[in-house]
Amino acid sequence: MFNYPMAPEQASTFGAEHDFIFYLITILTVFFTVAVMVCVLYFAFKYRRGSKANRDNIVHHSQKLEIAWSMPPLILGLVIFGLSTSLFVKVRVPPKDAAEFFVVGKQWMWHIQHPSGIRENNTLTIPVGKPVKLTMISQDVIHAFYVPAFRTQYMVIPGRYTTMWFNPIKEGKYPIFCNMYCGTQHSEMGGYVYVVSQPEYAAFVARGGDKKKDHVQTLAEQGKSLFGGNTGSLNCVSCHGEKDTERGPSLSGIAGSMRKFADGQSALADDDYLRESIIAPEKRLTAGYEGTMPPDYKSQLSEEQIRHLIEYIKTLGVAKAAPVTPTTMPALSGGTSK
Repeated sequence: MFNYPMAPEQASTFGAEHDFIFYLITILTVFFTVAVMVCVLYFAFKYRRGSKANRDNIVHHSQKLEIAWSMPPLILGLVIFGLSTSLFVKVRVPPKDAAEFFVVGKQWMWHIQHPSGIRENNTLTIPVGKPVKLTMISQDVIHAFYVPAFRTQYMVIPGRYTTMWFNPIKEGKYPIFCNMYCGTQHSEMGGYVYVVSQPEYAAFVARGGDKKKDHVQTLAEQGKSLFGGNTGSLNCVSCHGEKDTERGPSLSGIAGSMRKFADGQSALADDDYLRESIIAPEKRLTAGYEGTMPPDYKSQLSEEQIRHLIEYIKTLGVAKAAPVTPTTMPALSGGTSK
């Protein structure tokens, strides 16, 4: 008779487990609320002023009663904690074979790039049955990428990358929302995830997306164009070649390596480090270099272009050891000076 769903469709592998915990907590909350209310009303009526209830031999303490009403909630709380922790770990740890998509949140839209280089605005087309990892950043204020049907969301923050993942199990069209108030048009910041069959997605990639381009450059290929010495590029290669030089360190093999800094500290060269090294080179100078990398790349590059550079840097090979004559050399902050 009524076609009114009580919850969004369970369209990802998280759906059933998430809903089980949600409904378990809801049922227990209602049960204990009703139980306490019934007891309150019963005793309030029984021992109301003027009633003939026996008030002799009042019991002020009962260890058995305290154990009886304390242990069940404790056990239920621990069970819910275990279930919730298990799901939280699953939601926050993407599988290694997940396809990585790049998302930029901006007032008031979602800009999404596929691993193949295809771009979409406010839409995300993905294959069914394949895990998808989103690497996200905001261009302005805090947003939150939320897909109710997948039972997952995460903050999209300016200045650093955040990630979320899901594995869609049903083909269909599912709404995307921004779940963090981000300005006057917050309610209009939405879109759709299109989950299609794997053959359909392969055809989508082959034709270069809905715009049907003859050739779409991958993120790394676009980064290579920016990195190289051709017209319109940043000419990063003039300082960062295959070997360390006086002008700058080699970036071969930098991604995922441990970097040592001029102040004696060290850090892993992850995505956030590479991004910081491009736009704020003075923050963490590579040991043996001075802060001579131009500091104005933040104003020259969009978040998409920064991501292109990072993806290209990840493709560079293992660094070859090369002697560097000067004790102090011009540097890349954190390891990637241009």
